[in-house]
Amino acid sequence: MAKPDKVDAVTEIAGHFTTSTAAVVTEYRGLSMAQLSTLRRSLGAGTTYRVAKNTLVKRAAEQSGVEGLDDLFVGPTAIAFIEGEPVDAAKALKEFAKDNQSLVIKGGYMDGRALSVSEVESIADLDSREVTLGKLAGAMKAKMGQAAALFAAPASQVARLAAALQEKKGSDADA
Repeated sequence: MAKPDKVDAVTEIAGHFTTSTAAVVTEYRGLSMAQLSTLRRSLGAGTTYRVAKNTLVKRAAEQSGVEGLDDLFVGPTAIAFIEGEPVDAAKALKEFAKDNQSLVIKGGYMDGRALSVSEVESIADLDSREVTLGKLAGAMKAKMGQAAALFAAPASQVARLAAALQEKKGSDADA
């Protein structure tokens, strides 16, 4: 018979799987509590970093319909459940793993499929949503400026032509 605290833990983890947009599975062997706290702070408010027993995580993944992660649940496992944009949390995990060799990214889950380590790192290398939107706005502004200059060119040419004709009439009248 299952213990109530384990049933509650499985239900909580399954809830995280269903509500999060992405999850990154890590191994945290050798990290101190202070380092784990630093990691949690660097992940931000939209990410929950949860240390859990592998058997409970497997049951929760099965309960929430997440497949393809069973191979990752070996050794000390912690999962970053990301709500919202996964780029910032993936960047934070990658940077922390670079500074702390004890944190190992094992893989992840996003859009209904398992992710390899290289796919998680590719997500971390992407620009954030805000940066991408800023680049798009800059490109659109540049194109709008080019269009305005293109539309203004004929009018300025007509004005220069009229000024040249006026000047020529003035010089013909003086002669």
